[in-house]
Amino acid sequence: MNTFPEFGLLPSLAKTLKANKIYTPTEIQKFAIPMLMSGQSVVGVSETGSGKTLTYALPILHLVKTLENDGNPVTEPASPRAIVLVPSRDLGEQVSKVFKNYTHDTRVRVRPVLGGTTFEQSRRSIAAPFEILLATPGRLAQLVEKRLINFHDVRLIVFDEADQMLDDGFINESKMIVKSCADNTQLALFSATVSQTVQELIEELFEKAELIKSSGAGKVVKTLTTKNETVIDGVRWPIFEKLIKQKVVGGTIIFANMRDQVDKIANELAKHGYECLSYRGEMDKAERRQNLKSFREGKVQLLVCTDLAARGLDLDYVGRVINYHLPEELSNYLHRVGRTARAGKQGLVVNLVTERDLALIAKLEGKGQSAKELKSRFKDKDGKRLHVAEELRRPKRAKKKTVDGAKASAAAKAAKPAFKPKAAKPKFKPKPYNPTKK
Repeated sequence: MNTFPEFGLLPSLAKTLKANKIYTPTEIQKFAIPMLMSGQSVVGVSETGSGKTLTYALPILHLVKTLENDGNPVTEPASPRAIVLVPSRDLGEQVSKVFKNYTHDTRVRVRPVLGGTTFEQSRRSIAAPFEILLATPGRLAQLVEKRLINFHDVRLIVFDEADQMLDDGFINESKMIVKSCADNTQLALFSATVSQTVQELIEELFEKAELIKSSGAGKVVKTLTTKNETVIDGVRWPIFEKLIKQKVVGGTIIFANMRDQVDKIANELAKHGYECLSYRGEMDKAERRQNLKSFREGKVQLLVCTDLAARGLDLDYVGRVINYHLPEELSNYLHRVGRTARAGKQGLVVNLVTERDLALIAKLEGKGQSAKELKSRFKDKDGKRLHVAEELRRPKRAKKKTVDGAKASAAAKAAKPAFKPKAAKPKFKPKPYNPTKK
């Protein structure tokens, strides 16, 4: 099927697609949507930015609205017909916006129960009848334990961004949720990559699922331009500052591997007069969400992040990704660069490459070279190791001195009072023995 009208979606959904000027399905949508609409369980592996959210959102909306149109509406509270599991509140809110856009004409109720919000908010959210539940596994597991939700009418469960969800330790909750539903419940799992943990879950819960793997899965998209900048002696800043001075269309996400690296980069940017915001773990959640909102709206051009921002977030505003520190795993790299060049748009990724990154670069370039062979990039034509020129190294903070440092030092010494040792106590001298005295 090459166009959305061929899928046989409800007229209200077709109307919204047309209003949003969406006419041609992506590769994953082309194959997965018809299967999901027919009741088939699906595992979809597709590159970031390929439209996976819409791939499952349209069949869910079609399913639950068709049941209602056929005289079988939801009337019980806390009894969803479809569940979408997401790894984080941020991704949950993003998915909620996609559903909201399509429920304007197709009147369906979507309720969120997400970590990062109060439990009372989640309890109130499901207190009345609704069709679609959008949840993080941990929060949903809490509702199950307190018997506040009923799965007897669930027809379809979707795992979105499965790699991130399961890497965060949600695998047990996810299994429990699936096993709480009927045995014939339709399942769907979507991810850009498949880790060993996800593979194990697929083998356990998705035995009857159809695997759909797009041609771009495990690769960067064709609209992404990649530039590798060689970092000598670990001196990144001069290269980095030159990059951020270059104008690009859209904002720039700067990735580091650890939280303290994010803080260090952000502080260095601020010190040099560049406005930026941070997005990482172990920071106030309200601040993190506000930073993401400001970046998404284009109020700030630079966002410094850990891999927390690498998965699932749909940021149309991103024109460039800079890997200040490259990750070790290829899957993490693919998620990072997937923040740009989305949905057919152009994008740029710039990697600051040190010698320890060569194993990853060898995989990315795919020219059959080993990491050892790539070390030649760090040597001159005579085979000697390259070093950064002294003037490019970041100067160390020097102590304040007058123009004539030697004189100042001498003057300082002269100004100080000479050291005077304390007078030594006289040694004890025994009185001479006088044998005439008694």
